[in-house]
Amino acid sequence: MPVERADATDPRLADLVGLNDPSRRRRVEGPGGVVVAEGRWVLEHALAAGLHLRVVLVEGRLLDATTALLGAERAAAAPVLVADRALVERIAGFHFHRGVLATFDRPPPLDPDALFDPAITSVAVLEGVNDHENLGALCRHARALGLGALLLDPTSADHLYRRAIRVSMGHALRLPVARATVDGPWAWPGPALARLAGAGYTTLALTPGPDAEPIAAVAVAPPTRPAFVLGAEGPGLSSDALAATARRVRIPLAPGADSLNVATAAALAFHRLLPDPDDTAGPPRDR
Repeated sequence: MPVERADATDPRLADLVGLNDPSRRRRVEGPGGVVVAEGRWVLEHALAAGLHLRVVLVEGRLLDATTALLGAERAAAAPVLVADRALVERIAGFHFHRGVLATFDRPPPLDPDALFDPAITSVAVLEGVNDHENLGALCRHARALGLGALLLDPTSADHLYRRAIRVSMGHALRLPVARATVDGPWAWPGPALARLAGAGYTTLALTPGPDAEPIAAVAVAPPTRPAFVLGAEGPGLSSDALAATARRVRIPLAPGADSLNVATAAALAFHRLLPDPDDTAGPPRDR
């Protein structure tokens, strides 16, 4: 399809209208909806993940770079609409400087049984992490430090919501993410954590509790697979989740400090206990 001038009334841009309207975004970006990519880096990850492109809205200054990134086949299959910044901002509903927006079909949810795949050698399990920015940052850390997958509890935020994807710099689109359920074999927390344990994962609850082991004393080596269990800031992990994990692990803090941001704590744990991502055959880092 040839490049066209954008029109704010074009129905093909409807999914990009009002990006600053939370209630509209929940309808548009929820299950069965779309994934919104903001900026070149997120667009690149969405394309690499194999998502089906629906439409691209791009400022003229980035048109050549964007069509080159898309390639001839994608640029021919999906509408590429060019606009000045004022029109992009009018459509999006806020000041937008990244120059390119795109929508993709939302991928189907991942079956939690996929976590049994022996190629997935580690997983982070999140309970009540309902802040999209924390979730996005955690996805970015996970990809950078070589984590295999995420398992979200039923109350955690949507990793495919625009803000989570943007904060992750698109890495949320490249990480296998499944969700536990409220009942059935993957019910949260007991049955879900038991299934991970049965698949060879060692469940490690990250908690500041005084009864937890210092993380420096913890070693997890193949064939054991670590499952990092993390809760929301403030409440932390529920008593049921703590009771269902094999070990409790803490990151020592300075006197007077009570906790870390959940994404920061996750990154420190990944860095300490996962193999170097550029040497996946090697042992975990000795810190």
